[in-house]
Amino acid sequence: MTTDLDFPFASRYGSDEMRALWSDDHKRRMWRRLWVALAEAQAEARLVTPEQVADLRRHAERLNTRRALEIEKEIGHDVMAEVRAFAEQCPLGGGILHWGATSADITDNADVLRLRDALHLLRRRLGELLLAFADQITTHHALACMAYTHLQPAEPTTIGYRLAVYAQDLLEHWRALGALELKGKGLKGAVGTQAAYGELLTGAGRTPQELEAQVLGRLGLAAFPITTQTYPRVQDYQVLTALAALAASLHKFAFDLRLLQSSGFGELAEPFGEKQVGSSTMPFKRNPVNAEKICSLARYVAGLPAVAWENAAQSLLERTLDDSANRRIVFPEACLALDEMLTTALKIVRGLKVNAAACAAGLAKYGPFAATERVLMALVRAGADRQHMHEKLREHSLKAWEMIAQGKPNPLAHNLAADTEVLRYLQPARLSKLMEAEDYVGTAAQRALALAEAIRAAVKH
Repeated sequence: MTTDLDFPFASRYGSDEMRALWSDDHKRRMWRRLWVALAEAQAEARLVTPEQVADLRRHAERLNTRRALEIEKEIGHDVMAEVRAFAEQCPLGGGILHWGATSADITDNADVLRLRDALHLLRRRLGELLLAFADQITTHHALACMAYTHLQPAEPTTIGYRLAVYAQDLLEHWRALGALELKGKGLKGAVGTQAAYGELLTGAGRTPQELEAQVLGRLGLAAFPITTQTYPRVQDYQVLTALAALAASLHKFAFDLRLLQSSGFGELAEPFGEKQVGSSTMPFKRNPVNAEKICSLARYVAGLPAVAWENAAQSLLERTLDDSANRRIVFPEACLALDEMLTTALKIVRGLKVNAAACAAGLAKYGPFAATERVLMALVRAGADRQHMHEKLREHSLKAWEMIAQGKPNPLAHNLAADTEVLRYLQPARLSKLMEAEDYVGTAAQRALALAEAIRAAVKH
């Protein structure tokens, strides 16, 4: 019987860098870092000796995980098992380990430090993705294509402007992640009162708040002023909500790409490797598997804030432990999923295939309908009755739709050029120019370029 698990986040999804942040080894090192910082502050208060602290420092990086797991099997408490395994390594300092602390003083602060590092990594990945979007926006800012509302042809836009829609959302997420100010529990003891630290510091000339500030200063971590046994679990919900929001925007981009890569559009496509296989039975397939992966992982991340909501809402009185098991899962998996989504999106955007011929074909087929809007405005400006001309253009458009439905080219421009009533108000050359839909993109190209520059200014700052 094999004990190997087919666990996707162990190797398939996410980077080694992100996996390292959520590894068991890193967690134990962070715990030990906190114990050392606490001992250093206690030494400054002359509660422990410098030699004891030096002993702890010498062994802090020498993990003794096998021994810790053996002890945990006996006592059923992971933090105390690590305390004892660490203490066994430290003949001088082991006896003062965890003095005055409760488990959450160690684990909560370590969790926040790990989460902070993970968010920094995600934000860095997002910055790289934004710069890739900026390059594609700049390249294709003026390439006209059809835009769609209700999944029906609407008016022309540009490829660069459509990409700017996604990039603008992602820029807001980049800013939102940067604005998150994570706080730890600090050192407040079993129910948040700091009673144990008050006892510990009796006669030492230090207050519990001063000891806490010394420890947190070594870690570069702020703390909530008021906690129970844990920091407020609503912070977890806020973080997971921010990650789920980012996942939503990545999903929209990937979902649109899947649509635009389909045979009915063909305007955009994700890169496809020279030896990549699209199907085990259909050799011709070029499936958008990377975009589909983004959508699949986003769907998973979207459900995780509900778990954090329950944890926050049902943290009864000063603390219950029914959040502990799921918190070991939701943060690593959310961060690894986003890590994979961002690196996949970066690969897609950098290698994005833009089919200008498909864009032109879409404009030729549906652009004349959109051009009727400015034809109508020109007719009214020339003195025609707006309501009468609206009806005439509608009738011509419906007849053109019938031709398209039969697989024929769009005859709308030709039919309008043969309408004597329309020609009473517009010269043929003027009418022909108005019917060139690729020019009817307003300020889209300029604003897309402006966003690309704003991205570069923000991310490279």
